[in-house]
Amino acid sequence: MTAIQTLASNLEKASMSESVRAVSPFAPAGEVMVERQVAGPTMREWIKHSSLFLLTFITTTFAGIVIAGPDINVEEPTASGVLGYLVYIPEYYRRIVAEYFWQAAVNPSLLKSGIAFSTALLTILTAHEMGHYLACRYYGVRATLPFFIPAPPLFLAGTFGAFIKMKSPIPSRRALFDIGLAGPLAGFVALLPVALAGLLTLHEAPPLVGGQTIIFNDPLLFQIIAKLTGVDLVDALPNPFYMAAWIGLLVTSLNLMPVGQLDGGHGTFAIFGQRAHKLIGRFAFIFMAVMSVLGFIWHGSPSGFLYTVLLGVMLRVRHPSPQEMEPLGAARIAVAIITLLVFALSFVPFPITLT
Repeated sequence: MTAIQTLASNLEKASMSESVRAVSPFAPAGEVMVERQVAGPTMREWIKHSSLFLLTFITTTFAGIVIAGPDINVEEPTASGVLGYLVYIPEYYRRIVAEYFWQAAVNPSLLKSGIAFSTALLTILTAHEMGHYLACRYYGVRATLPFFIPAPPLFLAGTFGAFIKMKSPIPSRRALFDIGLAGPLAGFVALLPVALAGLLTLHEAPPLVGGQTIIFNDPLLFQIIAKLTGVDLVDALPNPFYMAAWIGLLVTSLNLMPVGQLDGGHGTFAIFGQRAHKLIGRFAFIFMAVMSVLGFIWHGSPSGFLYTVLLGVMLRVRHPSPQEMEPLGAARIAVAIITLLVFALSFVPFPITLT
């Protein structure tokens, strides 16, 4: 074999097994990066992740039925003896769930509302996770398809959220920035039409007659849309699209907290470096801890403590450094400013008020 043939053979093998050159969407003209080839999901992975998605669709649909459904009165089970008290809560829970299923079966409009809520919420969550996933694919980072986590009936919004798991190191500072912020930005874009539909279809809430009331405090995005469209948010009854967008904004703001390996933590690490990332994360934790106490005192809601615990756990998770810490460039700094604006539009210091 001649030297020319040997060189041609080596070049052919390299093109098949190593990498191709591509231009980064945030890179200045002329800047080139290496995009690694990553194997796609297997059929078994597609089945597993699709099954979780379908199960989450069912649980979020039930959550939508609960949100849109009327208040129900279920006869409490009798409790006598040790066994009776042990099964009291599970039996009471079963009766409530069964009653909501019955309400949906005899009232098609209620089932329709549940499906509308589920579809809107999962659209937002899917856009968020696919933003991360596609960015990983672009940079040659091995990552799983999104894991959707169903929640038991009557618990939260029918889901504990979704996530992807990265299985290989992040190659560069720019890759960390893009992968971290692609998710919340994609989710926010998907959320905008849902929020608009939710606010434009609000109805006036009926008069309150005793009992405890949950008030969902409006984020800045809702207030701006309401101002531009003339919608009254004060006496409005939340509908499925409103609730899906409200939960989506809550998830977005939580993910954009500059703590640990949350999306905002990735962005903070990429922009400011390891030391500043740690200091900013601690400040955010202290701020949320104070907000949790004030939220409990002023609004009667203990929900802020859950966020504080989550941020506390994330603080203890070490953030890995990218393999290369090159400059981000002006375009990504502009994206960082836009992301900060998204956080401001999404964040509510006191999400819920109990009266």
